[in-house]
Amino acid sequence: MGLGASANAADPAALAALRAGDMTKLQLHPAPVSVPARDFTDFDGGALSLDAYRGKVVLLNFWATWCAPCRKEMPMLAELQSELGGENFEVVTLATGRNPAPSMTRFFESIGVDNLPLHRDPEQAIARGMGVKGLPTTVILDRQGREIARLEGDADWSSDSAKALLRAMIAG
Repeated sequence: MGLGASANAADPAALAALRAGDMTKLQLHPAPVSVPARDFTDFDGGALSLDAYRGKVVLLNFWATWCAPCRKEMPMLAELQSELGGENFEVVTLATGRNPAPSMTRFFESIGVDNLPLHRDPEQAIARGMGVKGLPTTVILDRQGREIARLEGDADWSSDSAKALLRAMIAG
């Protein structure tokens, strides 16, 4: 199966054809799903919202400092940001629940990640609003901020399949 970015990102069936390996767990929605408007905080406690990322395809990853699978997949997400990040795509990490800022910093330092944001959802407002059931959970948002895909659990985000899917979504 070719994993090129030739699939029409608006067509979930075309995207489904790009799924292989861990990406077979990626649930592609037949139509975009609205995301509830909730604020979260940046590392310093300032208010942010997902509206700040409108115009970009966003890979939103819910994680926690105590989550072993999160530790495994975070370096792959950092690689995606390095490779694909820019004006059309962004990896946004959101530590949900009780994650003290010093612990978050140590977590990223211990796995060598320095290019992803240390945003927090301490009251789990976004996670609850979006129906996150476990960690890690990754939600992909279209340029209008609507959910178009979701993957529960960890995954190999450095795979050819993951990159082909994201490139197709970005191109769409």
